[in-house]
Amino acid sequence: MFFSLFVSSLVLAQANFPNKVIRLVVPFPAGGATDNIARPLAVELAAMNKWNVVIDNKPGAGANIGAEIVARSAPDGYTWLMGSVGTHGINLPLYTQGGGKLPFDPVKDFTPISLAAEFPNVLVVNPEFAKRNKINSVNDLIQYARANPGKVNMASSGNGTSIHMAGELFKSMTKTFMVHLPYRGSPPAVTDLIAGNVDIMFDNLPSSINFIKSGKLKALAVTSAKRSTAFPDLPTIAEAANLPGYEATSWFGVLAPANLPPELLNTISREVIKAIQSPSVREKYAAMGAEAVGNTPAQFGVYINKEIAKWTKVVKDSGAKVD
Repeated sequence: MFFSLFVSSLVLAQANFPNKVIRLVVPFPAGGATDNIARPLAVELAAMNKWNVVIDNKPGAGANIGAEIVARSAPDGYTWLMGSVGTHGINLPLYTQGGGKLPFDPVKDFTPISLAAEFPNVLVVNPEFAKRNKINSVNDLIQYARANPGKVNMASSGNGTSIHMAGELFKSMTKTFMVHLPYRGSPPAVTDLIAGNVDIMFDNLPSSINFIKSGKLKALAVTSAKRSTAFPDLPTIAEAANLPGYEATSWFGVLAPANLPPELLNTISREVIKAIQSPSVREKYAAMGAEAVGNTPAQFGVYINKEIAKWTKVVKDSGAKVD
């Protein structure tokens, strides 16, 4: 009798979904790339069907704090994660390389909903640092770093982020040593970069694009295999420094806790995909230099597994570690 009542109430709850606020956990501070990808999606879901999606910024530990919150939440459809290449690609090999352990399993503890957006990172430097040391290209930076080992400070949005790993891959392939300074998110790191407290950063394009346009940051190259449509005249690192194979792109996608009921998964993924592919969200993402995706849960799951395999090799080859 109790089981029948439980099943009936669950079916009713799913049929009326959503009947309360949906919490979208962003594991980075407000104003960063992850946050900038999440907010237009939340706005569009409200505009399309009045879903009340509230952004909850939970930064820290290379995005592991926010990801763990979602991994430990009930699979009732009311808690989502704006995951990234960090939470679901890089962190597993990075945090376990030295014998450590993630507080969650990026595959077993989550239900993929949809890949939201992809974009390159961009190698940006403080303009005064560049002017003072005559750095006008990627090769100039490489030559300066080789001549001054340990004197270049490389900021990142945190251990295990794509920003961190783009820099580690660059250091490994160029045989340079730069000091990694992890921050609690991109905004404080960019603030210090603009102020001249740090020298360079491989930032997510959305969080640096306006500072590049205003001249507060000097862009040298993008980290993707192809040039960005937002800055078509900006070379890739691979072509600018003759580093074939260098590629470190960022991506962000929506996930829920594991064991989300199929009916809820179908409902949520259908509406999230529709919102991602809407003209409004596509336009907002394009303005950031990002490309909207909106794939199926199954496709996103396959994508995540491929990313983990890719970054496991990069972490191993580069010798990257948590600082």
